[in-house]
Amino acid sequence: MAPMASMAHQAPLTHSVAFLARRAATALAAVLVLGAAAAPAAYADSADAADSPSMSPKKLPDGLYGSKDPQYDGVWRQSLALLAQDTVGVRPAASAVNWLAGQQCADGSFTAFRAEPGKPCDAKTLRDTNPTAAAVQALAALGGHGDAVKKAVGWLKSVQNEDGGWSSMAGSASDANSTSVVIGALAAAGEKPQSVTSKKGGKTPYDGLLTFQLGCAAKGDERGAFAFQLKGAAPNADATAAAATGARGKGFVVEPAGKGADTPVKLLSCKDGDKEGNGDKKAGADDPAQAAEAGDGYLVAQLDKNGQHLLSAMPGAEKQPDVGNTADAVVALAAGAHGTAAAKPLKWLEKNSADWAKQSGPAAYAQLVLVAHATGTDPRSFGGTDLVAALNATGPEPAAAAKKDTKDADDSKDSGGGLGVVWVIGIGLAIGAGIGFLLSSRKKSRL
Repeated sequence: MAPMASMAHQAPLTHSVAFLARRAATALAAVLVLGAAAAPAAYADSADAADSPSMSPKKLPDGLYGSKDPQYDGVWRQSLALLAQDTVGVRPAASAVNWLAGQQCADGSFTAFRAEPGKPCDAKTLRDTNPTAAAVQALAALGGHGDAVKKAVGWLKSVQNEDGGWSSMAGSASDANSTSVVIGALAAAGEKPQSVTSKKGGKTPYDGLLTFQLGCAAKGDERGAFAFQLKGAAPNADATAAAATGARGKGFVVEPAGKGADTPVKLLSCKDGDKEGNGDKKAGADDPAQAAEAGDGYLVAQLDKNGQHLLSAMPGAEKQPDVGNTADAVVALAAGAHGTAAAKPLKWLEKNSADWAKQSGPAAYAQLVLVAHATGTDPRSFGGTDLVAALNATGPEPAAAAKKDTKDADDSKDSGGGLGVVWVIGIGLAIGAGIGFLLSSRKKSRL
């Protein structure tokens, strides 16, 4: 198999391979678990090889969550795992926290994974805003890593684009998802995102984020959605979920709105004078909260349309339920205190996420734990699954956890997360076909 670095040159990419891989894993897991019959032979035939010892590192680093190759998502899955544990009152193992902290480069940035953390980062190191922002949120929540958080935030500020936003890779065009995850990191670190301005132009992260929203010039069923990027802008459910959360100044952890909180969802309202030809009215050109509300309206419409879940499409396959994207949407709706709207896809997740999480590993379990937290649901009884115990079982034994959290979690350790050969093959096929980031409908598909 050709190394991922060489495959990345087959198509122009604005994102790191780590970013592509991490997002592709979610969609590929959905194909395997929820719709394998529709998957092309190239995916189906390689499924059994995913756990092959020859396709994984000989020895995974001590303290790392997941049992599969961390090359493309190590820092991301570790950050989410630790953050989810902290959210439910589980104190992670010191080895797990130390592993994450040890991945940081001297300039404060993180990359997807450093096999030799003792070796200084250099010009060839693929620094990435996404794992950096994820690590900031985890380390800030855990406490005791103030210097590391400060350095990481400083690096993020240093690579802010003129429009106020961020891309996964510094120097590339901003995108809604990266901008949103950085906003979450800034908030977690105690910064005020609206006060973080670009060196040229003085644009805030919210200025950058709101440029991706489709307004009244868009088709009726696309209004309020966020595009992933401005070039070839199209409604994107994953970007919308991320942006609706980020526009409210929130990160991965969203506190529950409280019992009975049920703010009605408001669709973007357009009058004749607001439509194309007389300006493109945005949901909230100067009001992130209004923009978030319109984004939520788009998400609800898509969820209602598809049976309370969102969809992803893999190359050569029919659209499949996208569990991860649906989870993001639930968190976004919960962040807006839309209790009734969030409850419907939440119920779908409780019925349909178990196999997906087991296949995908620690980041998936963590994501569902954060969904449960945001909605005030018990993560230890989520559709019959103890998400906390399952997450704990994918890594080192926590330093402090309830007894019921340390029981066997149906061999969850074996499902470990990360990227087996099935993920790498899927990414390679997509990039080779010239669709790059379109592989993961969590980024670019029109949902």
